[in-house]
Amino acid sequence: MISLGCAKNLVDAEVMLGYLPVDRYEITTEENEAEIIVVNTCAFISDAKEESVETILEAAEHKKTGQCRLLVVTGCLPQRYVDDLAGELPEVDLFIGTGDVPRLTELIEALERGESVRQSVGLPQYLYDHTTPRVKSSPFYSTYVKIAEGCSNFCSYCVIPQLRGPLRSRSIDSVVAEVRRLVDEGVQEINLIAQDITAFGNDRHDGARLEGLLRELVKIDGLQWLRLLYAYPDGVTEDLVELVAREEKICSYLDIPLQHIDDGVLALMNRRVDEPTIRSLVGRLRDKIPDLTLRTSFIVGFPGETEEQFARLLAFVEEGHFDRVGVFCYSREEGTPAAVLPNQVPERVKQSRYRKLMKAQQRVSFRRNRALIGQVVPVLVEGYSEETELLLSGRSIRQAPDVDGQVYITAGQADVGSIVPLRITDSSEYDLIGEIVGSDGEVLVGAEG
Repeated sequence: MISLGCAKNLVDAEVMLGYLPVDRYEITTEENEAEIIVVNTCAFISDAKEESVETILEAAEHKKTGQCRLLVVTGCLPQRYVDDLAGELPEVDLFIGTGDVPRLTELIEALERGESVRQSVGLPQYLYDHTTPRVKSSPFYSTYVKIAEGCSNFCSYCVIPQLRGPLRSRSIDSVVAEVRRLVDEGVQEINLIAQDITAFGNDRHDGARLEGLLRELVKIDGLQWLRLLYAYPDGVTEDLVELVAREEKICSYLDIPLQHIDDGVLALMNRRVDEPTIRSLVGRLRDKIPDLTLRTSFIVGFPGETEEQFARLLAFVEEGHFDRVGVFCYSREEGTPAAVLPNQVPERVKQSRYRKLMKAQQRVSFRRNRALIGQVVPVLVEGYSEETELLLSGRSIRQAPDVDGQVYITAGQADVGSIVPLRITDSSEYDLIGEIVGSDGEVLVGAEG
């Protein structure tokens, strides 16, 4: 199983693996040993589509040189382009859309019986729950839990409603049951994900809301870190802010994609916020949660974005509000309202603005990381560093998996999966360096982790 794209896609891949009967299928991490290769694709923006196609073609080579006899392509790319793909990729034996995740085994077995099944792409209505089998591929101490599927925000640049359908929220009881099981299995960190976690429950009629879900989750014994990812700005309520500030288990970390600061661009994006609303939100968050790590993302080169509008965004970033920023060049996606807007921005201009915004945030991130030197912060130990086996590495409570930097541990000992106090001694733009300390503040020196 090769899973591309976001963590939400990864959960889908784990669910597909969970549906495979263990008495008939064995999972391998070696592509050249696999008789069946599944590529779970992303099609959110142009770069993701290109990566997906390249990965499919690389996997197809194993049908010539390896053990592979079936190549399956699943997820967002076939959901959006199945007819085109079927004609252009004869190497692929089966295409499965985002709503047909549970049918993987059924469709593979139909193929092996010689049935002429090549496509299964229906309406995206599927939603997994706590009873769904799932093979966890993330480290034993951390995982993602998807609390909702689909999106009903309809931002003008976004294809997610086409790929994933409208918002479909799980019940609070279902999410709590899954998290409790995962914690019982040894998970320390739960990362709650959805296209927009603040929309959780809006489609239900049982009063379910994100704040109510969090109140139940923090009661789970053994849960250490509960991280909130992908929160829409106008869904961040006072109640939610107070919960993050008050509850020790909820990480003082919020990922709130803002996309822009200029009112004209935000209106064309069909975002439900403006500059005063954004500034008020950021100010309230900093006031109520002084140790907050705030992550956001911005799009540069949106149709019609002028030099003045970009300069306003650049100045906003340079003000230093954010610990982490992801920057994306606007991707013109067919079928979206933004794709037919006039004044499309040239690619070279997008790239120039991307570089300027990234450099501005690098300076901010460096200053913010340097300000942490001398502080003691909780760190989740993840094992030996990829850079050198002489150092342990991990993530501080300020760093989400996969998207943020690392902590390099230069002194001290700890077991993988444990959360330890670490004094920050140095930093770069994205990474931290520090030493594990005891309750007395002294460095803990001893055996290897």
